[in-house]
Amino acid sequence: MDQDLTILSPEKTIITYRLAGLGSRVSAHIIDLIVVMIGTAGFDMGASFVIGRVSPELAQGVVLFMSFIIPFAYFILLEGYWNGQTIGKRAMGIRVRLVDGTPITPLAALGRNIMRPADMLPGPYFVGFLAIFTNLRSQRLGDQIANTVVCYEKRPPMVFAAAPHTVGFHPLEQNVGTLKGMTQEEYYALRRFCDRFPELSNETQNRLMNELWAPIASRRKVPSLPNVHPIYLAEAVVMKYGRDHGLL
Repeated sequence: MDQDLTILSPEKTIITYRLAGLGSRVSAHIIDLIVVMIGTAGFDMGASFVIGRVSPELAQGVVLFMSFIIPFAYFILLEGYWNGQTIGKRAMGIRVRLVDGTPITPLAALGRNIMRPADMLPGPYFVGFLAIFTNLRSQRLGDQIANTVVCYEKRPPMVFAAAPHTVGFHPLEQNVGTLKGMTQEEYYALRRFCDRFPELSNETQNRLMNELWAPIASRRKVPSLPNVHPIYLAEAVVMKYGRDHGLL
């Protein structure tokens, strides 16, 4: 099974999720089954006690109906409204996401869980296990229908991709100003820094941010933006200057 899911975000950041292993998923499911059985048994006892006083036949019908509904409702509601986690998944540190890395939606939670009976054919999760082992994203049938994956909660640090300096417009170009007085020497130095940024160690990245980018940003009056890494602004400066001066 492929253990990594790599996504290129709209901000040109490469994000890697580690796909959950079969052991973690089975363990989480066992925990969830225990929770479901306890909850169902508690409901059955309460319904039998309350409704059974009025009509034993009605109580039996309600118990049978809810015994079928509760397992589906448990997974659908928790995954859909608890950001992709059930009690078992939270205990095992895993989470359901859409394949693009965004949080699962209630509709996707409904789709992936409504297919659980198909995953269990012809024996306990035989088809589901087969699908997981033969799918590059470790998806069971429900995941394939809903376009979801199960990932470990903890994510590795983000890795920055090199700026595409030759095509398109950087989304932050409007934030860097006119770049009045910027020289070609600054442009080439900054472009090389942006291209090599993913290959540099964290220490070197931080040092060059202070020694190279900070003085250029100060001289050319490029403002910092909240919650935006400076490398994105550096890329925007490179692309805007290069286009304005015919260097792309």
